[in-house]
Amino acid sequence: MNPDQSTTSKSLWIYDTTLRDGAQREGLSLSLEDKLRIARQLDRLGIPFIEGGWPGANPKDVQFFWQIKEEPLTQAEVVAFCSTRRPHRAAADDPLLQDVLAAGTRWITLFGKSWDLHVTDGLKTTLEENLAMIQDTIQFFRSQDRRVIYDAEHWFDGYKHNPDYALQTLEAAINGGAEWIVLCDTNGGTLPHEVQAIVRDVMNSFEFSVLSSEFNPTQNLKLKTQNSLYLGIHTHNDSGTAVANAMAAVMEGARMVQGTINGYGERCGNANLCTLIPNLQLKLGYTCVEPQQLTQLAESSRLISEVVNLAPDDHAPFVGLSAFAHKGGIHVSAVERNPLTYEHIQPELVGNTRRIVISDQAGLSNVLAKARSFGINLDKQDPACRQILQHLKTLENQGYQFEAAEASFELLMREALGQRQQFFVIKDFHVYCDMLRDDARQGSQAVATIKVNVNGKDILEAAEGNGPVSALDAALRKALMNEYPEIATFHLTDYKVRILDGTAGTSAKTRVLIESSNGHQRWTTVGVSCNIIEASYQAVVEGLEYGLLLQSQVQNQAKAALASS
Repeated sequence: MNPDQSTTSKSLWIYDTTLRDGAQREGLSLSLEDKLRIARQLDRLGIPFIEGGWPGANPKDVQFFWQIKEEPLTQAEVVAFCSTRRPHRAAADDPLLQDVLAAGTRWITLFGKSWDLHVTDGLKTTLEENLAMIQDTIQFFRSQDRRVIYDAEHWFDGYKHNPDYALQTLEAAINGGAEWIVLCDTNGGTLPHEVQAIVRDVMNSFEFSVLSSEFNPTQNLKLKTQNSLYLGIHTHNDSGTAVANAMAAVMEGARMVQGTINGYGERCGNANLCTLIPNLQLKLGYTCVEPQQLTQLAESSRLISEVVNLAPDDHAPFVGLSAFAHKGGIHVSAVERNPLTYEHIQPELVGNTRRIVISDQAGLSNVLAKARSFGINLDKQDPACRQILQHLKTLENQGYQFEAAEASFELLMREALGQRQQFFVIKDFHVYCDMLRDDARQGSQAVATIKVNVNGKDILEAAEGNGPVSALDAALRKALMNEYPEIATFHLTDYKVRILDGTAGTSAKTRVLIESSNGHQRWTTVGVSCNIIEASYQAVVEGLEYGLLLQSQVQNQAKAALASS
């Protein structure tokens, strides 16, 4: 959002801490390039404040701030993060604070202790010295022409334990020159009604300003805000209420909301900005980002999950793949008539799309809607519709799962309509596994041979792999590569196996789901059999076939565009 375009007191400033607080999530590790990619995506999304990390805490964060200075973001303010000075030491003499200054950001977020328990047991100092640490550190940064956001760590626990002292810590920050006071539910144990009451007490204890068109976080440092003081909120999700807590604070007067993309963070995570931003903007009428930027939210969520190498949450509100998915036949029929019947917002507002899910609960409406998404126009009276639906339910009863394997369903549908393009035909295959038991080569080696007919020509190939599925995949690719070189760009991104009837022991039926990608699109295929190799074979073959179908469609569209020009 361009701050100059804000003309209402219902403007909010989003502060993203994915690169610092979010990176503290267990199992999440960011490279320098990862951090830069995420920062640039947040910048495109219109996030005003992006916390880059703690300069001096590690070499990566130092390099990040250097790199950002070399290639600045277009609109966002990159913020450095740090703590107050150490006890009984002048702020100007604390080397940790010098590292923060060296980062060169005009905004610094400083956290200090609000809870007297942390002061006496954690810092091992006096309550008076903690107040001095807060005020001195902020005054030092202000003397260096830095603007300060003060994060009141453990604020809500501190306030509940000793409200008078907690308020004194905020007063020390205000006296030091902080422009923002951010109340942090660091342990994530506070509930919305408590947040609401405590934020109201804080609003009544100090003179906070209301944001207007005059406030601009990217203004020149020499243009100081005139005695302005603003309130913010920072919540964690340990009680599952981080988003609700942040919204409660906003409704009581908070004007900055801190959080992370996809709710990443230590323990149970931080407030999820992908849920907060649309709730605040679309439901409560606050301005967080421009409407056009809001349409990038789902893409940003998925891109950042890809960068951090964590699977997207398909069931996440607003941005999840299933957020606007409809499975039951009655639901689909109603949504086709009026989306408001089962959708709380238009999915396009947040960059998501409506999806019709195919399963044994499907009706004709599901089949017709799904066909349209594949570019196939079906008439409800066409007997093929009911044939497809009946075939679908028969296969699902056998263990197939098409809601998770839409590529396989499209192939099934095209086959029923006589539209399935035959790129190749598997005539025969054999897989041999050799268990290697000598000390030098422990493990197994698999060899697959396959005979494929491509354009009327039989091709026989063999390949090795570290398992039967790997060997089979390698042999099939080898046989097809000359005719379809684009297969080189196809790669397996996920492989899932589920036993469908565990009581049958090793004779149990197995379902295999394989997700493939060409670098731009992803698709999933399914195979079911009592033989795990056969189930895998079905999914592998359809995965390659569907990839070739997508490639063929792209080529046909290009030819059509060329012909029309």
